[in-house]
Parts: sequence; structure tokens; C-alpha cells
Amino acid sequence: MLRVADLPIRAGVRDRFETMVRLRRDLHRHPELGMREQRTAGVVTEHLRAGGLEVRTGIAQTGVVGLVRGADPFGGRAVLFRADMDGLPLQEENPVEYASSHQGVMHACGHDGHTAILLETAREAFERRATLRGSWTYAFQPAEEGPGGAKPMIEQGVLRDPNVEACFGLHLWNTMPVGTVGVKAGPAMAAADEFELWVEGKGGHGAYPHGAIDAVMVGSQIVTAIQSIVSRNVDPFETAVVTVGTFNAGSNFNIIAEKAHMKGTIRTFNSSVRSLLIRRVEETASRVAEALGARCRVVFTEVYPATHNDPVMSDFVAEIAAEVVGAKHVLRNECSMGAEDMSYFLEAVPGCYFFLGSSNSERGLIGQHHSPRFDFDEDAMQIGAEIFLRIQERYFDRFPTPPVKA
Repeated sequence: MLRVADLPIRAGVRDRFETMVRLRRDLHRHPELGMREQRTAGVVTEHLRAGGLEVRTGIAQTGVVGLVRGADPFGGRAVLFRADMDGLPLQEENPVEYASSHQGVMHACGHDGHTAILLETAREAFERRATLRGSWTYAFQPAEEGPGGAKPMIEQGVLRDPNVEACFGLHLWNTMPVGTVGVKAGPAMAAADEFELWVEGKGGHGAYPHGAIDAVMVGSQIVTAIQSIVSRNVDPFETAVVTVGTFNAGSNFNIIAEKAHMKGTIRTFNSSVRSLLIRRVEETASRVAEALGARCRVVFTEVYPATHNDPVMSDFVAEIAAEVVGAKHVLRNECSMGAEDMSYFLEAVPGCYFFLGSSNSERGLIGQHHSPRFDFDEDAMQIGAEIFLRIQERYFDRFPTPPVKA
């Protein structure tokens, strides 16, 4: 594992590391769910204003935006960095002094770290504004875990005034060790869709199954049948997931359930595969139910589209990351079937969302995302801030004219 102390990280970032850790741990102690991040937004606002930035608040309820105007306006061009702020409905089990103080709520995906990284990046950029060109927007977004804050922030003008031409973001990533960076051109995170299934059979006495239509049995057959869709309908060179996450039915041991309710998700990178899965889940569930004498209603809800990185922007970020951690520690094919509403920013303008290695097995920091034991190596935050600052310093040299979305 790389020693972060040996990496070419500027003194300004190292000087800010203690503040980053303090901020991150404060946010970790006080996690808030999506669209309820009032305290978090207050901390972000106070920190940005104390650093001298222009600040807008109340975007998409709790979103905050900071702005740094470079000494050279460079034709009014602007670039956006994004961090998410919300926690998860999860009870923390980490035996650390900064563990969540909010019962049943936890930062279990690194959003506290994302926020701390971007706050100190923004303040360092403000101090260096005399050397910057263009304008730099720092978006602190609510509700990435749901119901989704990126889309309403965009609808409420976060990409306007100044007009943003590109965007960047990062995700702390515990499947990669600290000192590594994952950058993938094209689809880096999957599209997510939710489905609900309502099975209607015929209730009856548990001792007389011939007089009933068992919704539990029908639902179980549906769960089994839709698991064959990926293996038998999807091209083996494509990637897809179908998962049933909940199954609720019945009221007592001796009652045959009349109704069953299930919820699940499909994950895809390719829009044609997504359409195929939606069609086949509905067909399979309906026909299995019909064959067993029941009925099944299926409803799909789009959660987030796939997160697509612009190829040119991805190369740009990979080159900068290689300067910081070394080329052999930049992984060009890292991707995830998880979903992200950073996808909406990347649909609007070209950009890159990259993975920042954050696990440390020597220190036991290997908990999975969305688990009650998730925690990360805070040294990764220095690497994230350094990469962000180098993007700012190099962007307008690399793109003397606005990039065209691929």
C-alpha cells in the first residue's frame, strides 16, 4: 500500500488535512437523511462563508453552492465540482469516538468525506483565486441516497449563473485501497430502476390448499423465474442485475395468503438491456401468476440513469491522478452496479466521476458501503483534494475552448 506521506501533495492540502478530518468527523457524528440535511447545510454554509466564497443556500431544499471567481474570467466560463451530503437509515456499529449520535442514521457511504474534501478544496481555491481562470462552482447536494437531489438542483439553476460547461466529482471507494484511483470512460455506475409486484390469489385455510390460490407460492415461483432473465435473455457480453429485495405476505401460520407484495431493482449500463429487463420482468411475473391461477401487477419506477463519463474528461482526470498516485495505481476499468444521481450532472455537461480508494486492511477499514461497519482511511481525503485542485489549475490549459459533449 502506498504511503500517503510520500505522495506529491501540496503543503496547502497537508495543512488543511486536520481541518478536513475534524469536519468529516463532525458530520459523521451528526448524519442527516436526504432533504433533511439542515445542520449539514449550515456547517457547509458557515465554512464556505468563513473562507470568503460567495454562497447560495436552499437549492433543492437543503443544497448549498459556493462560488470562486478566478482573477481571469476567461470569457465567463465555469466548471462545477459536486459532493453529496446525506446519510443512510442505518444503525452504526463502529466503536469509534466519532460514531453517529443519531439513532438509526449513519454516514455509511462516505458522503461526510466527500463534503469535507470539497469544502477544503473550495477554500484553498479561494486563497489561490489570483492564479485561477474562469469560475468554479462547488455544489453540495442533498439526498443522493434518495429521493435524489441532483435533478432538482439542476432544475433550480445550479448549472447557470455562471453557465457550467463541465463537472467533476469523486466517490470514496472501499473496494480499492487508499492510494489508488479508479477512472473509467463511459458507463462507470449503473442505471437503477425499482419494481413492485402485487400478486393476488385466493385466501383460504392452511389445511385446505385445494380451495385457495396461494400468493406465497405464486410469488416464490415468480422470484425464481425472474432470476433466469439475466442468464437466458441478456447477451453474455452485457451486464445486468435483477434483485428482489422484499417479499411480504401472509398473516398467520394456518392461513393461505391471498396477496403478496414484492419490491426489487434492476441495474444496467445499456439502455436497450434496461428496456429488455423491464419487459421481461413484467411478462414473466404476469404469465407465471396466470399459469398458477393468480394475477400479478407490475410497476416500474426509474431511480437514476447510468453514470456516463466523458472519454476526454476521463483521460484528463486519469493523467492528473497518475501525477499524484503514480500511473500503476490508476485503475481504468473500475465500475460499479451501484447507482448515482451524479448521472444527471453528467447528462447535462461533459465530465468525470471517479473512484478514490479509501480502504486500509492494516487498520481494519474494510467495511462495505451501506454496512453498519463502514469507515474509511481519512488519508484518502488528501489525495482527493489534491486531484481536485490540479483539475482546477490545468482545466483551461487542457480545454482552451469549451468541450463538446460526446
